[in-house]
Amino acid sequence: MSMEALPSAPRADVEAYRADRGSRYLQWSPILLGAFAATALSFVMVTFGASVGLGVTSAAPTWRDASAALWILSGIYLILQAILSFGLGGYIAGWVRTPAAPGGPVEHTEQADGLHGLAVWALAVVMGAILATLLGAATLSRTPTGATSARTSAAEPLLSYELDRLYRAGRRAPTVDLSSERAEAGRILLTTSGHDGLSADDRTYLIQQVVGTTGLAPADAERRVDTVIANAKTAIARSRRSTIILAFSVATAVLLGAIAAWAAACAGGRHRDGAPLPEWMAHSNALDRRRTAVLP
Repeated sequence: MSMEALPSAPRADVEAYRADRGSRYLQWSPILLGAFAATALSFVMVTFGASVGLGVTSAAPTWRDASAALWILSGIYLILQAILSFGLGGYIAGWVRTPAAPGGPVEHTEQADGLHGLAVWALAVVMGAILATLLGAATLSRTPTGATSARTSAAEPLLSYELDRLYRAGRRAPTVDLSSERAEAGRILLTTSGHDGLSADDRTYLIQQVVGTTGLAPADAERRVDTVIANAKTAIARSRRSTIILAFSVATAVLLGAIAAWAAACAGGRHRDGAPLPEWMAHSNALDRRRTAVLP
């Protein structure tokens, strides 16, 4: 059979196939614009929340006196800002996107808009992670680089107040450096949150260290060490609870942000095409409909 004998597909079917395939292509300009808008709004809202005290974690000693209600409120704020930020980015992407098939099926157009919103969400998450990494690297670059492992401890930001109380003395030479002792005591105090708690040998060693560095009587040093151990255990427990709340809040915010980006992109596509908006956005045009009804 020759090639000329093969039946050709109708032109209408070919155009419909091309329109259907064309509506599925991603347009990166709207995606980039929406991702930048979402990242910018998220950065502004997170910075504002941290400035007014809506932060789930904090290294300040007074934060450990905050109630669980403030932690939950901070988590809810984190979720709301993610929904607003990703929703804005998705709406912009859906509204700016040029539909490849104006006369194509509505379902395909909404799927294409939703995929653009999902791409905005993914790109904004990556950009936010990069921004957080850069801020963290800038913070670490300000710390002294000459400190050795013996003079540093992961407990210093969390238990700094407890370590201050542990080695507080009325008289001490101004040239005395207690960095190594503080780091060692911090590592020992971190074991209070373990299943077995602080061992008797570590407790005795801390008492000896306090007696030698502060000049207190053994009985006074023992009472101080016991108080610091109890406070350190409480501080670590509060830090763990706030970390759990932060982890759940971030995960929920990211997942709900994906849903918000998809839905907002579909709504932006409807607005672009002049189609009726979804019910959850129809109330925003109530004032315009009333004005139209009043006009002659």
